[in-house]
Amino acid sequence: MKVLVVGASGATGRQLVNQLLIQGNEVKVIVRSTQNISESWKDNTKVQIITASVLELSDEEMSNHVSGCDSVASCLGHNLTWKGVYGQPRKLVTDATRRLCKAIKSNKPNRPVKYVLMNTSGNSNRDLKEPISFAQKCVIGLLRLLLPPHVDNEKAADYLRTVMGQNDKHIEWVAVRPDGLIDKNEVTEYEIYPSPIRSAIFNAGKVSRINVAHFMASLITDESLWNTWKGQMPVIYSSSL
Repeated sequence: MKVLVVGASGATGRQLVNQLLIQGNEVKVIVRSTQNISESWKDNTKVQIITASVLELSDEEMSNHVSGCDSVASCLGHNLTWKGVYGQPRKLVTDATRRLCKAIKSNKPNRPVKYVLMNTSGNSNRDLKEPISFAQKCVIGLLRLLLPPHVDNEKAADYLRTVMGQNDKHIEWVAVRPDGLIDKNEVTEYEIYPSPIRSAIFNAGKVSRINVAHFMASLITDESLWNTWKGQMPVIYSSSL
């Protein structure tokens, strides 16, 4: 299976590429710089490295990069700096999702391509009308006003929910919602739920980046797992944290 990963130089993206390789996939990565990627990728015949900015690629280039890929995974996010949070591009995740989906559809693949988006537990799945406390609604409202990356995450998932929907013949999708991300070196037991089981604002859980990567990679390689969660926004927690 061949997988295109964007955001591969980030903390979770690097883990995702490694998990995909462990599970026997070929991986194509698009990174702005090779500075933060693993040296082992450069000598791995199963890894193709494309140095480019996702949003600066032409439509033709984007279509060429997704051509032949069975899956596309996005671990894109905003750097936690003033420029990363308030600078451009403010709609990095949403615009990349839109352009990648457009590129997939332009190739008219014979079978649906899987699109896996790393999102956040702070974003509700409005298909399920998830219950949220009044206090959390107030905080989320402030986040929308003060933190553009939160709005970007919401709109990226909304694009998959409302534009791609549940019946697109070229794209199937899952938006993975991790709770508080931490670093660990090994995959541990984790739990998956259709909706949050705790408040992402007032009682957040923890999940390791490597566990998120393992789940995303498993969605791509395990058809049974994919069929369980496609078209949904599962929330992931590490069991022991």
